[in-house]
Amino acid sequence: MISVTQLRELVQSFRMVFTRPSMVLFENLLEGWILCPCRRFITSVFQFGDPDAIHAHDSYHRFFRCGAWSTAIFFKTLATVVVTMFGHPNVLWLMADDTVHKKTGRKVDGAKYCRDAVRSTSTRVVYAWGLQIVLLCLEVQPPWGGEPLALPINMRLYRKRPSKTSGKTLLDLLDEMIVEVAEWFPEKQIILVADGFYAPLAGRMSKNTFVVSRIRSDAAIYRKPKRIKGKRGRPPSRGVRLPTPAQIATTAKDWRLVKTVERGKTKQRLVIVRHVVWHKVLPGKYIRLIISRDPEGIEKDDFFFTTDLTLEPGLVISACANRWAIEDTFRNAKQFLGIEQPQSWKGSGPEKVAAMGYAVYAIVWVWFIKHGDHQRFPERPWYQSKTKPAFQDALAGIRHQIWTQRISTTVLDHPEFHKITEIMIESLARTYPNNGVVLCVNLRYL
Repeated sequence: MISVTQLRELVQSFRMVFTRPSMVLFENLLEGWILCPCRRFITSVFQFGDPDAIHAHDSYHRFFRCGAWSTAIFFKTLATVVVTMFGHPNVLWLMADDTVHKKTGRKVDGAKYCRDAVRSTSTRVVYAWGLQIVLLCLEVQPPWGGEPLALPINMRLYRKRPSKTSGKTLLDLLDEMIVEVAEWFPEKQIILVADGFYAPLAGRMSKNTFVVSRIRSDAAIYRKPKRIKGKRGRPPSRGVRLPTPAQIATTAKDWRLVKTVERGKTKQRLVIVRHVVWHKVLPGKYIRLIISRDPEGIEKDDFFFTTDLTLEPGLVISACANRWAIEDTFRNAKQFLGIEQPQSWKGSGPEKVAAMGYAVYAIVWVWFIKHGDHQRFPERPWYQSKTKPAFQDALAGIRHQIWTQRISTTVLDHPEFHKITEIMIESLARTYPNNGVVLCVNLRYL
């Protein structure tokens, strides 16, 4: 059972996802995943979540490999928790992207060769063997300000397609997730922010769902076609072709200054706004083209669009800049939660391990925002300017609470003992795998 009362209350919603025995395993895995200071193999996680070995390690492997729980219901529950606490009453600002979970071994179910976006360059493509995960997150503004957070609410594993005409593409998977979220929260408007690869989704969105993304600087854009009464034949699908966005930026004179909030910092941008038809993506319908320019002339021009014709240009530019929060989610989940490390190869195991890892990430942030100490940082004379917590601080905060609950009850009521215990708890809370050096603790003696 989970040691911290606030965390235990937070995960009660997941009882509808699991059977009673599986719920116990889930709670042990959640706490063990948070506490584990070494590489997060399932055999390592279970030792920290179930130190008395009440359940065999095989049961934790089976929980992922052949457990009866559904990832769809799992993420619906997670999304309900996150949206209920932090979602806007009327609008859900979502961000999406895909990443590669690198794996080893040729028999990992769902693994394939994927383009490694981190190591690839404009002239050289690097491939990595692993799982390609498509993630959908809710944008959350933390109470301490600064850059927003991207909390996962849905996920898909992209599998290799049998051919170019069969199987689901990355766009199909993200479209499925958007439809699911719209069904979960039918009363809310959805605004999806994604990079230019997912811009074609603008042509698939329902009435209450909008897209904010980048548009190519050389995109073919048009006016809306004019219908001529009495003319025979099929009506035209597009009007007069307009200059490309880059050409508009070169010749336009009607620039205006707007304020933006990009990753927590207020900036000023020069913008041009046009309503055009991007026939290749959304034939016959207007999009709002927004061209952004740095007033100081240092940064290159940026080209954005939105299918919501009422969105202010400053808000569109800010949303595209804040999309970087999902990249932080990928980094934190891989570097501090070891989401790539559990060795589950067969059946639904690899996909469910990824789902569990992103759920741990979201739950840690939810607990920290609601119950954590946002001003508690380690003493670092070389970093005195830090005023806002990072994910490491959130993870250390919840670890500190769990270790305190586990250890304090076994320590004699003496000031010296408690002083030593506090030092040990703080060390455990901020221990991370680094260059292969980890802290090993025999839990049976705590």
